[in-house]
Amino acid sequence: MSGSAGSSGRSAGGEREKKKEKARVSRTSQILWHAHQNDVAAVRKLLEEDRSLVKARDYDNRTPLHVAALHGWIDVAKCLLEYDADVNAQDRWKNTPLADAEGARRSPMIELLKSHGGLSYGQNGSHFEQRPLPPPLPNKCDWEIDPNELDFSGSTLIGKGSFGEILRACWRGTPVAIKRILPNLSDDKLVVQDFRHEVNLLVKLRHPNIVQFLGAVTEKKPLMLITEYLRGGDLHQHLKEKGALSPSTAISFALDIARGMAYLHSEPNVVIHRDLKPRNVLLVNTSADHLKVGDFGLSKLIRAQQHSHDVYKLTGETGSYRYMAPEVFKHRKYDKKVDVFSFAMILYEMLEGEPPMSNCEPYEAAKYVAEGHRPMFRAKGYTPELRELTDQCWSPDMNNRPPFLEILKRLEKIKETLPSDHHWHIFAS
Repeated sequence: MSGSAGSSGRSAGGEREKKKEKARVSRTSQILWHAHQNDVAAVRKLLEEDRSLVKARDYDNRTPLHVAALHGWIDVAKCLLEYDADVNAQDRWKNTPLADAEGARRSPMIELLKSHGGLSYGQNGSHFEQRPLPPPLPNKCDWEIDPNELDFSGSTLIGKGSFGEILRACWRGTPVAIKRILPNLSDDKLVVQDFRHEVNLLVKLRHPNIVQFLGAVTEKKPLMLITEYLRGGDLHQHLKEKGALSPSTAISFALDIARGMAYLHSEPNVVIHRDLKPRNVLLVNTSADHLKVGDFGLSKLIRAQQHSHDVYKLTGETGSYRYMAPEVFKHRKYDKKVDVFSFAMILYEMLEGEPPMSNCEPYEAAKYVAEGHRPMFRAKGYTPELRELTDQCWSPDMNNRPPFLEILKRLEKIKETLPSDHHWHIFAS
């Protein structure tokens, strides 16, 4: 009797500990979220209830002060400093809040942090500098994640492909997106080798318009790739629900995509996405005010396995054919300009409200495009400058397609000349 009573007492104690841990994780998320939202009253209330939350850390080891510093939220920062926030706390990249504030050019924040003894240091300087991270050391991987830290108990399936599945799960109390490679692919030496090579590439990428890689499971099966989870869903779903976007929204979205792509295409380590399409462009939040490019590299990851014709089937859907540059379809040599072609197709879809060549099956659409045909412009939102830019981006000759840095400059100019949004409502039926 006493034995079973003892064990039930222990299990009740264990349950209490689990609940306490869950509540702590939840409060950690809350203070980081409220700091991000510039809600000083909510931040103060949490700190009054539990002073230790000033030391809260997210999966990148970033404190609420890092978050406030990056966004320039002075009142939130003052409140955190009042509760003895560590002004020189370092995140995963060894950056201090001051390094973040300098990277984002937040002058008042820089002054505030310096007046509290803030120092600007970090492994890579400020948060937004686009310097590649040094490759991880093979013996001491700071990105290798212990699969036991991944909590799949409340996981939901986000996507499925021939390579495996993408799940929303939790890592150290934070929602993340996890790509799980199929067990039979995890046994293939070439896939393992390519997977590790891919991780070495992804770990160096850091940009506000690129989905952030967090780590990977490479030592145990199944192989897994962990990235930040973006709650806004993908652009494909957004366009399905909203239809054609207003020109100003479409251009804001296009600018975000082009910024991410300009970063990927920058020398010396050029990354060709190869599968740029609305499903691989993610909305940071439900208010859809910020986009990030994601899911690059998987086509390259599996390329050693298949004929190039099948590469695009492996990155999710054969729907990739719809956005595919003619030179890829024809198995010709190609370079980073394939991404510029796909970008033009996405721009077209945002303004028209339907996929390019929507009356054809994806493979037929790619074949039709490879023969020299292009989608028809119908939307009123296409100004002459936008039509010209789109035409150049999907030029059959890849040498005539502009690089993303030029696309950015031209989109900025077009944005300045657009009338305000309300003039366009008559066209959005």
